[in-house]
Amino acid sequence: MSDSDKPNTRLFDLDLLRAIVTVADCGSFTTAATRLHSTQSTVSQKIRRLEEMAGHRLLERGNRDVLPTDAGDTLLGYARRLLALNDEMLEALSGATVALTVRIGVPDDFATGRTTEQLAAFNRRYPQVKLEVTSGLSRDLSASYDRGELDLVLLKQRQNAREAVACWPEKTRWVDSAKNACIELDPLPIVTFPPRGVYRDEMIAALESIGRRWHISFTSSSLSGIQSAIADGMGIGLLPQRAVTMEHAVLPKNIGLPSVDVFEVAMLHRPAVDPMVKELARVLSRVLAQDTKG
Repeated sequence: MSDSDKPNTRLFDLDLLRAIVTVADCGSFTTAATRLHSTQSTVSQKIRRLEEMAGHRLLERGNRDVLPTDAGDTLLGYARRLLALNDEMLEALSGATVALTVRIGVPDDFATGRTTEQLAAFNRRYPQVKLEVTSGLSRDLSASYDRGELDLVLLKQRQNAREAVACWPEKTRWVDSAKNACIELDPLPIVTFPPRGVYRDEMIAALESIGRRWHISFTSSSLSGIQSAIADGMGIGLLPQRAVTMEHAVLPKNIGLPSVDVFEVAMLHRPAVDPMVKELARVLSRVLAQDTKG
């Protein structure tokens, strides 16, 4: 009797393995079904078949995500290796280049400088990894991550707003125009993000806490728009330290504006991600550690 005919031999179907890897990466059966161009019930059936073959429960539904059990973590490690070998075989047979795609979300002020330098260096070090970087407002990045559209994301949030892989304090500064100061105007014009945008509510609460009259003179969803409006004298604003330019004047503490120290930069990725995502997370962690030093 050949090995393949033995009754105890179990051959795991790559289609089933791809299903559980996708569910683990997305943290959701619904999102995984969309990515696999399938239905949620079909994906659930594949997971049940895989659990029957493995003889263990592989996934648990949490409050927010679907998480692997201990047995699931073990299986996922082997599943990723088998799927990678399958892709390598296809590449070798077809001569095509198969790359891992990592989808990253970062706030606008991380889309330049050390962050992009390190992302470019990562690309040179791991040319087989394709990086897709999206920048934007933290509220939009958070929603995209929750829909399974991003693998790794940096978010600005109030401290401990949601669980994260790692967090760093966000240093903010009150800034005015270096050429056309507005701080003495009454009511005080302020430049800010739209409703639900980062810093907006905190700026208003800080000004009202000292009895300062204010009005919103400029609103933009773009960090560059906020920076330009402040520089041109449209009003004062609250910026992360890294986004302050030579055209801005940092307002000193003796001006009397309250410090706003309630924000952090949070890094999120799901527990069962490709090792390359974790390596990229380590690279970005070093950038953030330098950025928040001192």
